[in-house]
Amino acid sequence: MSDMGSQGEQITYAGAGVDVEAGDKAVELMKADVRRATRPEVLGGLGGFAGMFDASAIARMDRPVLATSTDGVGTKVAIAQALDIHDTIGFDLVGMVVDDIVVCGAEPLFMTDYIATGKVVPERIAAIVGGIARACEQAGVALIGGETAEHPGLLEPDEYDVAGAATGVVEYAAVLGPQRVRTGDVVLGLASSGLHSNGYSLVRKVVAHAGWALDRHVDEFGRTLGEELLEPTRVYSRDLLDLIATDGLDLHALSHVTGGGLAANLARVLPDDVFARIDRGTWTPPAVFSTIQQLGRVPQADIERTLNMGVGFVAMLPADQAELAVATLATSGIVAWPMGEVTALEDAHIEDGVEVVRGAKGVDGGSVQVVGSHPGTTPKARPSSGPPSGVMAMRDHVDLEAANEPVRGD
Repeated sequence: MSDMGSQGEQITYAGAGVDVEAGDKAVELMKADVRRATRPEVLGGLGGFAGMFDASAIARMDRPVLATSTDGVGTKVAIAQALDIHDTIGFDLVGMVVDDIVVCGAEPLFMTDYIATGKVVPERIAAIVGGIARACEQAGVALIGGETAEHPGLLEPDEYDVAGAATGVVEYAAVLGPQRVRTGDVVLGLASSGLHSNGYSLVRKVVAHAGWALDRHVDEFGRTLGEELLEPTRVYSRDLLDLIATDGLDLHALSHVTGGGLAANLARVLPDDVFARIDRGTWTPPAVFSTIQQLGRVPQADIERTLNMGVGFVAMLPADQAELAVATLATSGIVAWPMGEVTALEDAHIEDGVEVVRGAKGVDGGSVQVVGSHPGTTPKARPSSGPPSGVMAMRDHVDLEAANEPVRGD
């Protein structure tokens, strides 16, 4: 022990790379945004050891079921860091977290966030949290707590990662899912705002291999590559809750199209005795998907397992209610269209030579086959035998590039 306390410079927390004062400044800068992301049930304010939420209304429910979810935004943060734009990544985080909760029909109530960074730059942290708060406000979710951790030596000064968790509630009798799905249900596709927050490791690899810079203007996008890649994830939860509550609609199941792609995520919410046939011929994905695929010569099966291909959510409901659902979503600015139908597995028309996805992510779910080709693309599989009977009367095809307006983070 004789060498302890030897002469030399004193080592402080700040000297080790953690600036507590910068963290305090970041909290001051984000306060106004966080205060707007609230609900009447929130107790207390910013800075407590725990966020508190009055559960009295939940206690009055017949059989309340709590739903919880946690997620991040993956390597999309690398795009935000490269562009030095940090006020939209919060929309990606909230979309990834709260929209998983609404899948079961639950109303998201509150959320917490976590930011790890190599160096706390107050303005940057406040911009990130400000985006999270604005997205929570849009979704009707209270942001009741969070943590910013400075990790010098583990992350570079300009690096950060974000994660979040949320909790919601639904009446047991109102839970959506496989138990409600019936043969004859129509499968509605809900347009995404773009890539959302999945598959960025593939996307970044493709553009780096091609030598494309983020400031490159891409005519097909009508803007720069960086602007397209940073397009915020659409947050669907409030609009989907409105859809669930619409008179005349009996929504059976929802699926959030995230990692794994359309077929795998749809299979997760189907019972194991049904088959969903999805027709690519009913929509044209936005240009970013074909651009990435062609630029990297990405195989069709691989890109469909990785990216959402223009479909952010899927809804299943009786076929005779599809028109009302499409019209209801349109009032919220969400383009939706019938893309397939559900049949009994034993009676299903399954095309030879085309992959059938059965269950996913540990779920012993239903079977899904995606057939045909997107209009305007070279056929990659056997042509579709036509749209599902009785569910395509509203529109035969949706061009999502023409239909979608960019989702702004302001």
